[in-house]
Amino acid sequence: MPNKPEFNIHLVSDATGETVQSAARACLVQFEESIPREHIWTLVRSVSQIDAVVSGIEENPGLVLYTIVDKKLITVLQNACHKLQLPCISVLQPIMGALGNYLKTKGLSKPGLQHSLDAEYFDRITALDYAMSHDDGQGILEIDNADVVLVGVSRTSKTPTCIYLANRGIKAANIPIVIDIEPPIELFSIKGPLIVGLNNTARNLEEVRRNRLKSINDSDDSPYVDPELIAREVTFARRLFAKQSWPVVDMSRRSIEETAAEILKLLAAYREEKSVQPA
Repeated sequence: MPNKPEFNIHLVSDATGETVQSAARACLVQFEESIPREHIWTLVRSVSQIDAVVSGIEENPGLVLYTIVDKKLITVLQNACHKLQLPCISVLQPIMGALGNYLKTKGLSKPGLQHSLDAEYFDRITALDYAMSHDDGQGILEIDNADVVLVGVSRTSKTPTCIYLANRGIKAANIPIVIDIEPPIELFSIKGPLIVGLNNTARNLEEVRRNRLKSINDSDDSPYVDPELIAREVTFARRLFAKQSWPVVDMSRRSIEETAAEILKLLAAYREEKSVQPA
Protein backbone atom coordinates (compact mmCIF):
# COMPACT_ATOMS: atom_id res chain seq x y z
CA MET A 1 0.00 0.00 0.00
CA PRO A 2 1.49 3.39 -0.98
CA ASN A 3 2.21 5.86 1.80
CA LYS A 4 -0.33 8.62 2.23
CA PRO A 5 0.93 12.03 1.13
CA GLU A 6 1.70 14.52 3.89
CA PHE A 7 1.12 18.25 3.81
CA ASN A 8 1.72 21.21 6.12
CA ILE A 9 -1.13 23.21 7.57
CA HIS A 10 -0.53 26.27 9.74
CA LEU A 11 -3.24 27.17 12.27
CA VAL A 12 -2.74 30.73 13.49
CA SER A 13 -4.76 32.35 16.28
CA ASP A 14 -4.69 35.47 18.42
CA ALA A 15 -6.24 33.46 21.27
CA THR A 16 -6.11 29.83 22.42
CA GLY A 17 -6.47 28.38 18.93
CA GLU A 18 -9.49 26.25 19.82
CA THR A 19 -11.69 27.75 17.11
CA VAL A 20 -9.26 27.41 14.20
CA GLN A 21 -8.20 23.91 15.31
CA SER A 22 -11.80 22.72 15.60
CA ALA A 23 -12.69 24.16 12.20
CA ALA A 24 -9.62 22.65 10.54
CA ARG A 25 -10.10 19.20 12.04
CA ALA A 26 -13.79 19.15 11.16
CA CYS A 27 -12.71 19.56 7.53
CA LEU A 28 -9.58 17.39 7.61
CA VAL A 29 -11.53 14.25 8.52
CA GLN A 30 -13.07 14.42 5.05
CA PHE A 31 -9.64 13.95 3.46
CA GLU A 32 -8.52 10.57 4.76
CA GLU A 33 -6.04 9.96 1.94
CA SER A 34 -3.72 12.72 3.14
CA ILE A 35 -1.88 13.25 6.43
CA PRO A 36 -1.77 16.81 7.81
CA ARG A 37 1.28 18.06 9.69
CA GLU A 38 -0.20 20.69 11.97
CA HIS A 39 1.79 23.76 12.96
CA ILE A 40 -0.15 25.57 15.69
CA TRP A 41 0.52 29.23 16.50
CA THR A 42 -1.46 30.69 19.41
CA LEU A 43 -1.73 34.06 21.17
CA VAL A 44 -0.30 35.84 18.12
CA ARG A 45 -0.95 39.49 18.94
CA SER A 46 2.14 41.48 17.88
CA VAL A 47 4.12 42.11 14.72
CA SER A 48 7.14 40.26 16.13
CA GLN A 49 4.93 37.22 16.79
CA ILE A 50 3.43 37.30 13.30
CA ASP A 51 6.97 37.58 11.89
CA ALA A 52 7.86 34.36 13.74
CA VAL A 53 4.78 32.72 12.21
CA VAL A 54 5.83 33.83 8.73
CA SER A 55 9.32 32.37 9.29
CA GLY A 56 7.72 29.09 10.29
CA ILE A 57 5.56 29.09 7.18
CA GLU A 58 8.61 29.75 5.01
CA GLU A 59 10.38 26.76 6.57
CA ASN A 60 7.35 24.48 6.15
CA PRO A 61 5.21 25.83 3.31
CA GLY A 62 1.57 24.86 3.41
CA LEU A 63 -2.03 25.96 3.78
CA VAL A 64 -2.64 28.73 6.33
CA LEU A 65 -5.86 29.09 8.34
CA TYR A 66 -6.20 31.89 10.84
CA THR A 67 -8.49 33.41 13.45
CA ILE A 68 -6.99 36.87 13.87
CA VAL A 69 -8.98 40.10 14.08
CA ASP A 70 -6.19 42.70 14.10
CA LYS A 71 -6.15 44.10 10.55
CA LYS A 72 -2.45 45.02 10.68
CA LEU A 73 -1.44 41.47 11.57
CA ILE A 74 -3.79 40.05 8.96
CA THR A 75 -2.19 42.24 6.28
CA VAL A 76 1.33 41.07 7.22
CA LEU A 77 0.26 37.42 7.15
CA GLN A 78 -1.66 37.68 3.90
CA ASN A 79 1.13 39.58 2.12
CA ALA A 80 3.68 36.98 3.19
CA CYS A 81 1.49 34.12 2.00
CA HIS A 82 0.87 35.91 -1.28
CA LYS A 83 4.62 36.16 -1.90
CA LEU A 84 5.01 32.47 -1.07
CA GLN A 85 2.00 31.64 -3.29
CA LEU A 86 0.26 29.87 -0.42
CA PRO A 87 -3.47 29.95 0.39
CA CYS A 88 -4.23 32.07 3.47
CA ILE A 89 -7.80 31.72 4.70
CA SER A 90 -9.66 33.45 7.52
CA VAL A 91 -12.00 31.19 9.48
CA LEU A 92 -13.88 34.06 11.13
CA GLN A 93 -14.01 36.86 8.55
CA PRO A 94 -16.72 35.39 6.25
CA ILE A 95 -19.02 34.89 9.24
CA MET A 96 -18.17 38.26 10.80
CA GLY A 97 -18.72 39.95 7.46
CA ALA A 98 -22.12 38.33 7.03
CA LEU A 99 -23.12 39.25 10.59
CA GLY A 100 -21.93 42.84 10.09
CA ASN A 101 -23.94 43.19 6.88
CA TYR A 102 -27.03 41.69 8.47
CA LEU A 103 -26.80 43.71 11.68
CA LYS A 104 -25.55 46.82 9.85
CA THR A 105 -22.73 47.30 12.34
CA LYS A 106 -19.06 46.42 12.86
CA GLY A 107 -17.58 43.82 15.17
CA LEU A 108 -15.29 44.83 18.00
CA SER A 109 -12.14 43.23 16.48
CA LYS A 110 -10.93 42.36 19.98
CA PRO A 111 -8.57 39.35 20.18
CA GLY A 112 -9.75 36.36 22.19
CA LEU A 113 -13.13 37.90 22.95
CA GLN A 114 -14.84 34.51 22.60
CA HIS A 115 -12.73 33.26 25.52
CA SER A 116 -13.42 36.09 27.94
CA LEU A 117 -13.79 35.12 31.59
CA ASP A 118 -17.58 35.04 31.57
CA ALA A 119 -20.01 32.76 33.38
CA GLU A 120 -19.80 30.20 30.58
CA TYR A 121 -16.02 29.96 31.00
CA PHE A 122 -16.30 29.31 34.72
CA ASP A 123 -19.05 26.75 34.08
CA ARG A 124 -16.62 24.82 31.87
CA ILE A 125 -13.88 24.94 34.50
CA THR A 126 -16.31 23.76 37.20
CA ALA A 127 -17.59 20.99 34.96
CA LEU A 128 -14.07 19.81 34.12
CA ASP A 129 -13.14 19.70 37.79
CA TYR A 130 -16.33 17.74 38.48
CA ALA A 131 -15.62 15.23 35.70
CA MET A 132 -12.11 14.55 36.98
CA SER A 133 -13.20 14.11 40.61
CA HIS A 134 -16.14 11.86 39.66
CA ASP A 135 -14.34 9.62 37.18
CA ASP A 136 -14.65 5.84 37.31
CA GLY A 137 -17.07 5.76 40.25
CA GLN A 138 -15.28 8.34 42.43
CA GLY A 139 -17.28 10.72 44.60
CA ILE A 140 -20.34 8.50 44.45
CA LEU A 141 -21.98 10.23 47.43
CA GLU A 142 -22.12 13.48 45.42
CA ILE A 143 -23.34 11.86 42.22
CA ASP A 144 -26.74 13.55 42.43
CA ASN A 145 -25.05 16.89 41.70
CA ALA A 146 -24.16 15.78 38.17
CA ASP A 147 -26.03 16.78 35.03
CA VAL A 148 -25.31 13.43 33.40
CA VAL A 149 -24.07 10.08 34.69
CA LEU A 150 -22.55 7.71 32.13
CA VAL A 151 -22.44 3.98 32.84
CA GLY A 152 -20.77 1.26 30.79
CA VAL A 153 -18.21 -1.53 30.81
CA SER A 154 -14.51 -0.86 30.54
CA ARG A 155 -13.28 0.97 27.38
CA THR A 156 -16.64 2.35 26.27
CA SER A 157 -15.11 5.88 26.24
CA LYS A 158 -16.82 7.02 29.43
CA THR A 159 -13.99 9.27 30.60
CA PRO A 160 -13.21 11.08 27.31
CA THR A 161 -16.92 11.62 26.74
CA CYS A 162 -17.26 13.16 30.22
CA ILE A 163 -14.33 15.48 29.51
CA TYR A 164 -15.80 16.50 26.16
CA LEU A 165 -19.14 17.25 27.85
CA ALA A 166 -17.31 19.25 30.53
CA ASN A 167 -15.97 21.51 27.78
CA ARG A 168 -19.60 22.25 27.00
CA GLY A 169 -20.25 23.15 30.64
CA ILE A 170 -21.95 19.84 31.47
CA LYS A 171 -21.08 18.19 34.79
CA ALA A 172 -20.68 14.52 33.87
CA ALA A 173 -19.75 11.61 36.12
CA ASN A 174 -19.16 8.01 35.08
CA ILE A 175 -19.54 4.65 36.76
CA PRO A 176 -18.04 1.39 35.45
CA ILE A 177 -20.17 -1.71 34.95
CA VAL A 178 -18.38 -4.87 36.10
CA ILE A 179 -19.85 -8.25 35.23
CA ASP A 180 -21.77 -10.02 38.01
CA ILE A 181 -21.22 -7.08 40.38
CA GLU A 182 -24.12 -4.76 41.10
CA PRO A 183 -23.31 -1.07 40.56
CA PRO A 184 -23.25 1.14 43.68
CA ILE A 185 -26.67 1.42 45.26
CA GLU A 186 -26.51 5.22 45.02
CA LEU A 187 -26.86 4.93 41.24
CA PHE A 188 -30.40 3.62 41.62
CA SER A 189 -31.59 6.42 43.89
CA ILE A 190 -30.47 9.29 41.63
CA LYS A 191 -33.22 11.85 41.06
CA GLY A 192 -31.53 14.81 39.37
CA PRO A 193 -29.07 13.68 36.70
CA LEU A 194 -29.81 11.92 33.44
CA ILE A 195 -28.31 8.41 33.41
CA VAL A 196 -27.08 7.17 30.04
CA GLY A 197 -25.71 3.73 29.20
CA LEU A 198 -22.76 3.51 26.79
CA ASN A 199 -22.58 0.33 24.77
CA ASN A 200 -20.30 -1.22 22.15
CA THR A 201 -19.95 -4.50 20.31
CA ALA A 202 -17.89 -7.28 21.87
CA ARG A 203 -15.59 -7.33 18.82
CA ASN A 204 -14.86 -3.61 19.03
CA LEU A 205 -14.26 -3.79 22.76
CA GLU A 206 -11.82 -6.66 22.33
CA GLU A 207 -9.82 -4.68 19.77
CA VAL A 208 -9.78 -1.53 21.91
CA ARG A 209 -8.72 -3.46 24.99
CA ARG A 210 -5.95 -5.31 23.17
CA ASN A 211 -4.60 -1.99 21.92
CA ARG A 212 -4.76 -0.68 25.46
CA LEU A 213 -2.72 -3.61 26.78
CA LYS A 214 -0.15 -3.11 24.02
CA SER A 215 0.20 0.56 24.91
CA ILE A 216 1.15 -0.35 28.48
CA ASN A 217 3.22 -3.41 27.46
CA ASP A 218 0.90 -5.78 29.29
CA SER A 219 0.17 -9.40 28.42
CA ASP A 220 -2.67 -10.08 25.99
CA ASP A 221 -3.50 -13.35 27.80
CA SER A 222 -5.51 -11.41 30.38
CA PRO A 223 -9.21 -12.23 30.93
CA TYR A 224 -9.67 -8.52 30.15
CA VAL A 225 -9.47 -9.39 26.43
CA ASP A 226 -11.14 -12.81 26.52
CA PRO A 227 -13.84 -12.72 23.79
CA GLU A 228 -16.30 -14.87 25.75
CA LEU A 229 -15.99 -12.79 28.91
CA ILE A 230 -16.34 -9.57 26.92
CA ALA A 231 -19.51 -10.90 25.29
CA ARG A 232 -20.88 -11.70 28.74
CA GLU A 233 -20.00 -8.19 29.93
CA VAL A 234 -21.83 -6.61 27.00
CA THR A 235 -24.92 -8.76 27.63
CA PHE A 236 -24.82 -8.01 31.36
CA ALA A 237 -24.67 -4.26 30.69
CA ARG A 238 -27.47 -4.35 28.11
CA ARG A 239 -29.76 -6.19 30.49
CA LEU A 240 -29.03 -3.70 33.25
CA PHE A 241 -29.76 -0.73 30.96
CA ALA A 242 -33.03 -2.32 29.81
CA LYS A 243 -34.08 -3.20 33.36
CA GLN A 244 -33.54 0.39 34.52
CA SER A 245 -35.01 1.89 31.33
CA TRP A 246 -31.91 4.03 30.85
CA PRO A 247 -31.35 5.53 27.39
CA VAL A 248 -28.43 3.87 25.58
CA VAL A 249 -25.92 5.32 23.14
CA ASP A 250 -24.23 2.82 20.84
CA MET A 251 -20.52 3.65 20.60
CA SER A 252 -19.70 1.14 17.87
CA ARG A 253 -20.02 3.63 15.01
CA ARG A 254 -19.70 6.95 16.80
CA SER A 255 -16.81 9.25 17.60
CA ILE A 256 -16.55 10.94 20.99
CA GLU A 257 -17.95 14.13 19.46
CA GLU A 258 -20.94 12.30 17.98
CA THR A 259 -21.58 10.48 21.24
CA ALA A 260 -21.49 13.75 23.19
CA ALA A 261 -23.87 15.36 20.68
CA GLU A 262 -26.34 12.52 21.15
CA ILE A 263 -26.08 12.79 24.95
CA LEU A 264 -26.69 16.55 24.75
CA LYS A 265 -29.87 15.88 22.74
CA LEU A 266 -31.02 13.35 25.34
CA LEU A 267 -30.21 15.81 28.13
CA ALA A 268 -32.17 18.62 26.48
CA ALA A 269 -35.22 16.36 26.10
CA TYR A 270 -34.83 15.12 29.69
CA ARG A 271 -34.67 18.65 31.07
CA GLU A 272 -37.67 19.74 29.01
CA GLU A 273 -39.66 16.76 30.26
CA LYS A 274 -38.75 17.54 33.88
CA SER A 275 -39.66 21.20 33.48
CA VAL A 276 -43.27 20.38 32.52
CA GLN A 277 -43.79 17.83 35.28
CA PRO A 278 -45.88 19.08 38.20
CA ALA A 279 -43.88 19.95 41.31
